[in-house]
Amino acid sequence: MPHTSPAGAGPVGPVDARTVPRFAGPATFARLPRLDQVSAFDVAVVGVPFDTGVSYRPGARFGPGHVRESSRLLRPYNPAVDVQPFAAMQVVDAGDISCSPFGIEEAIASIERGADELLATGARLLTIGGDHTIALPLLRAVARRHGPVAVVHFDAHLDTWDSYFGADYTHGTPFRRAAEEGLIDREASVHAGIRGPLYGPADLADDRRIGFTTVTCPDIEADGLAGAIDRIRARVGDRPVYVSVDIDVLDPAHAPGTGTPEPGGLTSRELLAMLRSFRDANLVSADVVEVAPPYDHAQITGFAGAHVAYELLSAMALGAAGDSSDPAG
Repeated sequence: MPHTSPAGAGPVGPVDARTVPRFAGPATFARLPRLDQVSAFDVAVVGVPFDTGVSYRPGARFGPGHVRESSRLLRPYNPAVDVQPFAAMQVVDAGDISCSPFGIEEAIASIERGADELLATGARLLTIGGDHTIALPLLRAVARRHGPVAVVHFDAHLDTWDSYFGADYTHGTPFRRAAEEGLIDREASVHAGIRGPLYGPADLADDRRIGFTTVTCPDIEADGLAGAIDRIRARVGDRPVYVSVDIDVLDPAHAPGTGTPEPGGLTSRELLAMLRSFRDANLVSADVVEVAPPYDHAQITGFAGAHVAYELLSAMALGAAGDSSDPAG
């Protein structure tokens, strides 16, 4: 099938929608080549179909396939930031990391191994979940390569709780465990989009102690989008940054297909604008999680997740991150 870039003329891009309709062709992310179809790559889009760590509605195990299907609508040029991400770097779909749906710790170990193998090539990862539990093994693999990273965490929830029903590893605990393991830069990490009820004031105190500052949805309403972006970027500075996007950072009107929806969230336009601010950041890897298609309507959440991934890839194409020995360079 034809691609946007002919063989031997730079990165192999998506199948050309002007030749093969977008509802046809390969079922990879953005109809990009598979890992086994290129000799080297800069960014791997990889799925993690795991949702054993959820505390409310399951279904995010089907997220990678749903986001891939929704990504058929993407086009190769991003005019908002003036970049063609699939021409600027070789992006591939690396398939899914297989992990047990029955044992959380066993699954975490499998995800960490799979991420390690991909990162060992010198590439960056854009991971599609799956529930937010997967952020912990991904951060372990990323920190092994870059040291503690600034985490910018877009979410309705803090995800720094200590445990749930005695379980240390759930989708509500990954950043607590990551802080305890020394994976995050405690002077540069931030939550964005936090809102809704908590168990008590201690949740916020614990979160600050762990090393996060918080830009809440009420903060964004009061200070404006530009003010929120400035606060986040000032906090991160020029450190290596890992962006983790829980799709429930969006208001349920914009992302109904998720496990723990919270009213009062960001619009899709606001989130995409905030992600575009990372176009000059040292973005080392990222994830998009908690897309749960059983609760989606008309693919609203799937399309949102695909565009979030596209903006993150665009930021990677424009940013300063990456190995000095770029495999596709």
